[in-house]
Amino acid sequence: MVQPKSKNLSIECPCCGALLAIDPELGKVVSHEAPPPKRNALDLDQAAALLKEQAARREAIFRQSTEDMKIQSQLLEKKFEAALEKSKDEPVKKPTRDIDLD
Repeated sequence: MVQPKSKNLSIECPCCGALLAIDPELGKVVSHEAPPPKRNALDLDQAAALLKEQAARREAIFRQSTEDMKIQSQLLEKKFEAALEKSKDEPVKKPTRDIDLD
């Protein structure tokens, strides 16, 4: 008797998407074809938009920090002027030394 040629089963792997050829008589994998590589890269339009968004965010953070520095310098100036006015009204005292405390 002539045995008909057995056909291999082609199955796609559920985990990685590879194409497996399985011999039904043996129950073993005969060949393996790797899945096509997945592309995670953005297209140029998306990449350009992302770069513009990041640049705008950096610029906004820089503007905010410069405004904070201006406010901080004005605050320190006001505190200094208030301390200077307060010190003008107080009489000058001789500082106490450790020797004077004995």
